[in-house]
Amino acid sequence: MAPLTPRLVVPIDVKKQPWEQEVPLHNRWHPDIPPVADVTQGELFRVEMVDCTGGQVRDDDSADDIKSLDFASPHYLSGPLRVVDAEGVPASPGDLLAVEICNLGPLPGDEWGYTGTFEREHGGGFLTDHFPSARKAIWYFEGIYAHSPQIPGVRFPGLTHPGIVGTAPSAELLNIWNQRERELVEAGHESLKLCQVLHQRPLASLPTSHNCLLGKMQEGTAEWEKIANEAARTIPGRENGGNCDIKNLSRGSKVYLPVFVEGANLSTGDMHFSQGDGEVSFCGAIEMSGFLELKCEIIRGGMKEYLTPIGPTPLHVNPIFEIGPVEPRFSEWLVFEGISVDESGKQHFLDASVAYKRAVLNAIEYLSRFGYSKEQVYILLSCCPCEGRISGIVDAPNAVATLAIPTAIFDQDIKPKRLGNGPKLRRFPDVLR
Repeated sequence: MAPLTPRLVVPIDVKKQPWEQEVPLHNRWHPDIPPVADVTQGELFRVEMVDCTGGQVRDDDSADDIKSLDFASPHYLSGPLRVVDAEGVPASPGDLLAVEICNLGPLPGDEWGYTGTFEREHGGGFLTDHFPSARKAIWYFEGIYAHSPQIPGVRFPGLTHPGIVGTAPSAELLNIWNQRERELVEAGHESLKLCQVLHQRPLASLPTSHNCLLGKMQEGTAEWEKIANEAARTIPGRENGGNCDIKNLSRGSKVYLPVFVEGANLSTGDMHFSQGDGEVSFCGAIEMSGFLELKCEIIRGGMKEYLTPIGPTPLHVNPIFEIGPVEPRFSEWLVFEGISVDESGKQHFLDASVAYKRAVLNAIEYLSRFGYSKEQVYILLSCCPCEGRISGIVDAPNAVATLAIPTAIFDQDIKPKRLGNGPKLRRFPDVLR
């Protein structure tokens, strides 16, 4: 018998705002956000989703939309979905939820995406001290390939994936999140010993009712106000999975998520056509609307069996990810190294953030010799299929990080050559706005 067509549980109309969708969306984590549908273990179902900003970014040459983006709104998620077994018994706290990605892609008729970097005051990016202003590149899809009029001479296959897959936190876990993140913000930058670039970015995004969307809950009620002021933002990844931005989580992958509430309340969103390791420009994958076709399996008691808490409570666990067999194949790479010495020459102790920053800066400086502006390279490295690694973390005082870039994505030879045979004087117009 031929396989059944996936059941559509969350449809999306990209011409409508997130709060106008037939099935309500949400942009916070909270145990009391009600599920919008039930899905049964083993069934194949389809979830559609808006891009992370809910359509605030337009297909044009201006970065004014990125510059004025309300940072309280991302990410808009589809769900929550209550997961039950064949007998109708829901997943229970302490179970493990295996979520298999069977298929995914852009929504038909909406085959484009964007990469950007925010203004410094809106969160900036990993290199906001070097690139403090909003910029945007538009990408168009041709099958598995993407190209951009703002970054000419580049074409690459996308490894499409969801940036966010997660389960709802319990009330206890939500309190843990809010307490530790609030303590971080209240302590301030002065209490931390971090590389300078991180000092210029928000330490955490705390709960706020501003632009809060809670699915089926009616805005303006006392219950809505209470939950809106408790619900966690979706910006970081946490114990429930969430915004992990693992670029290899594509077709054939599985996510093993801890279950903290009855039914698991699975949500997903933030679809990416492609992303570089680190997503360094912050709005930094090729962001798009899209769909996932999923299957779920409930592993009863799986949290205790497979996840060891690293922290003071049994809730301090993290998901496990099984990467699928599909990925672009490249044979030649240029690899840029960074060590934990910052731009001022200051030595840091085994700081992988400083080392990765140096690796990215080294790659930007090098590729700007081949006709690109540094802003173009920064955005490119955030969304192309480049590979970031921590190569050394024990040889004091220097951590070593590397960034590997596939040379085949360029339409010119970018490898070093003998003196006299260096890069040609080719200059692309910097049309980023």
